[in-house]
Amino acid sequence: MIRPAAVTLFAALSFTAAMPTGCASSPNQGYSFASPYNESIRTVSVPVFDNETFHRAVGVRLTEAIAKEINRSTPWIVAPADRAHTALSGVVRDTRLRDLSTNDDSGLVQELAMQLTVDFTWTDNRTGQTLVARRRFTGAGAFIPALGVGERIEVAEQGTIEDLARAIVAELRSEW
Repeated sequence: MIRPAAVTLFAALSFTAAMPTGCASSPNQGYSFASPYNESIRTVSVPVFDNETFHRAVGVRLTEAIAKEINRSTPWIVAPADRAHTALSGVVRDTRLRDLSTNDDSGLVQELAMQLTVDFTWTDNRTGQTLVARRRFTGAGAFIPALGVGERIEVAEQGTIEDLARAIVAELRSEW
């Protein structure tokens, strides 16, 4: 006699073994077990992003967040420029605050968005080929400076930097 638990376990294992786990390099091919990252690349250099804004050290903080994100979420290692297969360089072009909501009674701002705009280029140091280039790439994060909550602008800035770093590293994946 076959136990119901054994049949359920067999069905679950069969389904799991047959189910693909990732996307293919082409949208026409469906799913794939391949990594979304270029496997010929092992190391990435991330020189400090230039900063054309008046916000102090935002380029340094963005560079640090990008390096941490590369180490955390990709198979690549951040390395010095002279030993890296590729280099990710960029410029912080603009930072601005945008009003998201105001108090109807007083007209005071209740919620703001911190917006960072960058240009970045990812280049293969071995061939000189540009792998990815983005202009006016923007990230934003909201915060509430209103009385009662009183979040500081530094909280929004750091959150925006971390979100933008994740988005930049996501752009380095292979073409889908």
